[in-house]
Amino acid sequence: MTQADETAAGAPAVLSDTDKWRAFWVCVVVAAITILDLSKVNVALPSIEEALGASSTQLQLIVSGYVLTFGLVLVPAGRLGDQRSRKALFLTGLTVFTLASIACAVAPTAELLLASRLLQGVAAGIQMPQVIGLIQQLFRGPERGRAFGLFGAMIGIATAFGPTLGGLMIAIGGAQDGWRYIFWMNVPLGIIAVILAWRILPATSKASYARLDLDPIGIAIFGVTVLALMWPFLFTTGAPTDDPNRWWLLALFVLAAAAFVAWERRYAAGGRAPLVPLKLFRVSSFRNGTMLATVYFAAMPAMFLLTTLYLQLGLGLEPVFAGMVTIGFALTSAVASWRGGILVERYGRSLVVVGLAILLVGLGALMAAAILTPPEVTPFAMAAALFIGGTGGGLVISPNQTLTLHDIPPREGGLAGSVGQLGQRIGTATGTAVALSLFYSTLYNERNSGESNLDLYHHAYGVGMIATTLFFSIAMLIGVADLRARKRRARELAAA
Repeated sequence: MTQADETAAGAPAVLSDTDKWRAFWVCVVVAAITILDLSKVNVALPSIEEALGASSTQLQLIVSGYVLTFGLVLVPAGRLGDQRSRKALFLTGLTVFTLASIACAVAPTAELLLASRLLQGVAAGIQMPQVIGLIQQLFRGPERGRAFGLFGAMIGIATAFGPTLGGLMIAIGGAQDGWRYIFWMNVPLGIIAVILAWRILPATSKASYARLDLDPIGIAIFGVTVLALMWPFLFTTGAPTDDPNRWWLLALFVLAAAAFVAWERRYAAGGRAPLVPLKLFRVSSFRNGTMLATVYFAAMPAMFLLTTLYLQLGLGLEPVFAGMVTIGFALTSAVASWRGGILVERYGRSLVVVGLAILLVGLGALMAAAILTPPEVTPFAMAAALFIGGTGGGLVISPNQTLTLHDIPPREGGLAGSVGQLGQRIGTATGTAVALSLFYSTLYNERNSGESNLDLYHHAYGVGMIATTLFFSIAMLIGVADLRARKRRARELAAA
């Protein structure tokens, strides 16, 4: 694609290096804020229950509803950003997110908090695809790898620091008001970000599209498909009160997915722009990278959540101290992501495979530290294990992001990025549900076994972590398979 083609496809005017990186940092900081809200609210649930009298279902929805609406909006927002202005969509999402954060912070009832939380998810889903799309447009070659490396570093820090920040806000504000501080902290950051985004982000108009084509029927079918897939997992806690009928929604998912594929093919055959161009999945780098990221994110948030639960419920640590155990992971992950973004052009998929291998070593050390060390030593031993695992995690996220979008045209960067983000959200919902189900069902089934409380939590944590180990192992298999396929193609090209 020539420079002229890219400009016609909606790329911003040529920017200086300084302007590009200023725009990058605005986007990435906002992305980190939205990711923080995936993890920092978890530690506030007991406080919300005490302050607002929220039911267990409402508490579940306050967390899972954000993930659900986030996932539902991602792909349509990515398509809209590609067809029109990513800057306008980014500002819209950021403004709504900031207003929804205010509504969450002042919510007088659990019902209003839940409604505001759902709106937060919609806003996050609007702005996140624009971040990926703008990075895809602004940078090329090794510079793009560096940009995604820094992006991965920020996302890793946000994911790992979320529980710590949430616990700190509760410690400052107390059980009654501390959870409100979690939402209030978004407001000044959001206002500053809106001002900076308005002044710094490049304008992107889509002159190549004669008219807006959002594929409304495709959006409707897509919404049913995503909802049917995510709903049963989002409402799985392992408690005996879980409704088993929710799993019938997976049958609806299969039917809706088949209908969606059929409709998209028909829509594209008519010369229209489908919601999800299925040709994206014929690009092996995109397909394999998306699958790897989906499985990886099925494991990573579940690992953090189980670890936090074990430290709080099993060892009795305060939320802020339980969250601090993950700081080592955040730091090493950030450094490794930055370096991985620089090295990915040289080492490619092998860098991701090495990262997963290191991560699996760290995971084994984490489980051993939890189960085999004395309680007074356990938090420090687990922090050390996560310090090792963070190095591997950083070598996975940003290099995989770069490789996944390597062969995707910049004009489709927002859509392709939103499909990848959707995979991550689905992975998060699925992995967290499986891990929590194993954790809580083990506690329930063995509550009368005569074991000590600590031994009971040892067992529940170990069983739950089996799921994360399995997901990470599947990611490793995908990485190895993709690496072998790349080497085989390279040999074929060399022989041709």
